[in-house]
Amino acid sequence: MKLQRKNMLRASALGALVVSGALVLTACGSDDNTKNDAGASGKPTAAASDIKCDDAKGKVLASGSSAQKNAVDLWIKNYMAACPGVEVNYKSSSSGEGIVAFNQGTVGFAGSDSALKPDAVEESKKICTGGQGIDLPMVGGPIALGFNVAGVDKLTLDATTIANIFNDKIKKWDDEAIKKLNPGVTLPSTAIQAFHRSEDSGTTENLGKYLKTAAPEAWTYEAAKKWPAPGGQAASGSAGVASQVKAVDGAIGYFELSYASSQSIKTVDVNTGASAPVKATGENASKAIAAAKISGTGSDLALKLDYATKAEGAYPIVLVTYEVVCDKGNKAETLPTVKSFLNYTASDAGQKVLSENGYAPIPAEINAKVREVLATLS
Repeated sequence: MKLQRKNMLRASALGALVVSGALVLTACGSDDNTKNDAGASGKPTAAASDIKCDDAKGKVLASGSSAQKNAVDLWIKNYMAACPGVEVNYKSSSSGEGIVAFNQGTVGFAGSDSALKPDAVEESKKICTGGQGIDLPMVGGPIALGFNVAGVDKLTLDATTIANIFNDKIKKWDDEAIKKLNPGVTLPSTAIQAFHRSEDSGTTENLGKYLKTAAPEAWTYEAAKKWPAPGGQAASGSAGVASQVKAVDGAIGYFELSYASSQSIKTVDVNTGASAPVKATGENASKAIAAAKISGTGSDLALKLDYATKAEGAYPIVLVTYEVVCDKGNKAETLPTVKSFLNYTASDAGQKVLSENGYAPIPAEINAKVREVLATLS
């Protein structure tokens, strides 16, 4: 009897340790958006042999883009499982906040859905002793337009109609412009509730680049991280916008695809002028990103995307999230871990995680250049 009780206590203690460890692992690199993570199982998806810990040690803080949060959370789980004693903690906030944190020297790297502007590069020179901040493309994906309209399961829009919805010129779901794009679909007279980001956001900037390029007469605003148009309602982060769309009948908003997938939010098909409207999928985003060209100089690998593409099956509303690091002058205590972690995320195994979770891998030839630059960081 005593032996049986002893074994029961031992099993109970072991179970508590397992639960405790899982909670610690989930907390690292996460924030209050955890419920929206892709990869519901939470299990590491990479073999330890795919990850080279090298001289990694201690703790690295990072912050920025909420669009890449679900990808980074999966990367962190895999990486920390392979490198015991090393901690990477990513705070999902916004691209703008990530760049501010980077230029204040409080993070080892930042995530941004748009490349550094010249003033941010100049500011980074105060932190990157003898160097400057550079952009390393790491995560690609579609910006999904999620909608919630009672009785409507499928919806097609084009660039002009999207622009006029978000600039408050189209106010009802049965507007003639929407009906023309959706023959055979019964559209209600429900008022459109358009949601946008409340804080500076690279996702907002990329949507603006698409609208400015593909519908310049309807969208007269310059692409910027700050939402430029009148009307609409604001919400914080991709998770906040997705939550509002999920909850409000008549709603439409924009966010990275995994937020739609994890909450079963229906997404808009985009009429690009190709033979058929294009769905928001990682595969279709990859077709658009594959045509990207490097526009940065030196170690900076900023990309130029074709937002007006009419290629068959190419989803045009895409973003590329960059990890921002110093080319020179990185902190000695965090540099080995930053290089080790980003070498994993830029590896074939790391990029495979993206394609398995609704993101779009960075083209292989660009990824190879990323790894070359990582080797030179100092």
